[in-house]
Amino acid sequence: MVEHLELWRKAGKVGALALATGVSMARPGQSLIDIAEEVEKVIRTEGALPSFPVNLSIDVQAAHYTPSPEDGRRLRDGEVLKVDVGAQIDGYASDNAATVEVGSSRHAALLGATRDALESGSAVLRGGMDTRAVSQAIERAIHARGLKPIVDLSGHTIERYLLHAGKSIPNSAGQPPARLEVGEVVAVEPFATNGQGHIHDGPFGNIMRFRTEPPADREPELASLFTRFRTLPFCLRWVPDPEVRTLVLRRRKFLQTYPVFLETGGGLVSQAEKTFLLLPDGAETLT
Repeated sequence: MVEHLELWRKAGKVGALALATGVSMARPGQSLIDIAEEVEKVIRTEGALPSFPVNLSIDVQAAHYTPSPEDGRRLRDGEVLKVDVGAQIDGYASDNAATVEVGSSRHAALLGATRDALESGSAVLRGGMDTRAVSQAIERAIHARGLKPIVDLSGHTIERYLLHAGKSIPNSAGQPPARLEVGEVVAVEPFATNGQGHIHDGPFGNIMRFRTEPPADREPELASLFTRFRTLPFCLRWVPDPEVRTLVLRRRKFLQTYPVFLETGGGLVSQAEKTFLLLPDGAETLT
């Protein structure tokens, strides 16, 4: 029996509800900050906390953009929006994502590619296997739509307070496989593109995490934030005091910052993701 299974399941249920909220709000003219705050409000109302700041990455952005406290960006007709969100309870976390074309339907194949890939990859998922069959299923589904998987991005195992716990589930069959064990929690996370199939680092995406614990005697404000977030990602929208926000940005030595991932060829990107508990003969969908 998986330890604290009821918390994993609740975190998954809340994460799925939050994702549905974000998807439903993706309309032309809607502000990114309103979507982010409403999605994260749903998580907190349901008795959980965000696993990470909701990612609202658009078009060539593959991941890692969340609005800053002053963000005035609004969605435009035809944009391809990735909504990536999760919930956590005492560190037991979920992670799920979906892609929406805002106000139009010109990119049905792109969105369908990652939906198909997630379904195909999760259908062969089970404990005790290596990831090769999952990767092959994902790649075949994306190629069937005439598109490319983003080979630099992958699914991953999840452990308490660790969203990326060490094992990867590649989105391309050419990547080294990992062995998955019964009882592990994993996120299957295909990305598809009409570009080159690779990403590079763009600008700071307003997301960060503590890489080390700040000393409480010399950095009491940062130590207080570490108590709140520990090793999980956070953003300045979650830090209400402007002076502490400024302090955070000046003390980068304690922090890992996340750049926005951009598709190398300028291609549009879609994403789909769910969290699973691995069983001997399959997988339980947690989100």
